[in-house]
Amino acid sequence: MSDGFWDWAAAAYAAPGVAEECLHLQDVHEQAVPLLLWAAWCAETGRTPDEDALEGAIDTTRVWADHAVVPLRELRRALKTRRPDMADADREAVRAQVKAVELEAERRLILALEGLAPEPGGKAPATVDLLVRVARQWGDQIPRPALGHLAEALVKRLPA
Repeated sequence: MSDGFWDWAAAAYAAPGVAEECLHLQDVHEQAVPLLLWAAWCAETGRTPDEDALEGAIDTTRVWADHAVVPLRELRRALKTRRPDMADADREAVRAQVKAVELEAERRLILALEGLAPEPGGKAPATVDLLVRVARQWGDQIPRPALGHLAEALVKRLPA
C-alpha cells in the first residue's frame, strides 16, 4: 500500500463500512471527513501531529470546506432533485461535472493535509484517540460512539 494520503484515503473510503461511517459523521455530526481520514492515516502510519500540525490541518480544512468542498457538495445535492423546466439529462450532466470538481477539491485538500503531517516515527496514537482529538478541535460535537465505529471499520480493512 502506498504511503501517500490520497491513495490511502481512497482505499480506506472504499472499504466496507467506512463510507457509511464517514457520511454519518459528516451529515449528522458536522465533521470533516478528509480531516478525520487524515487523523486516521497519521495514526496508522506512525505520525503524531503536534498542536501546530493539528491547528494547521484544522485551518486548512476549514478554508477548503467553507470555500470549495461544502458549497460544491450543496450544489451537487441540489442538482439531484428534478426541477421543472430543467431537462433531466442536462441536470444530471451538470451534476456529474460538479461532482468531479467536488472530488478534485477534496483531493487538493487531502494533498494539502498530507503536506502538514509530521514524518513517521515514534509511538503513534491510537486511531480513535486521534479522531476524538481532531473532532474536539473541529466543532462542538464529539461523537465518540460514531468515531469509534469509524475506527473499527478502518481497522477491519487491514490485513490480519
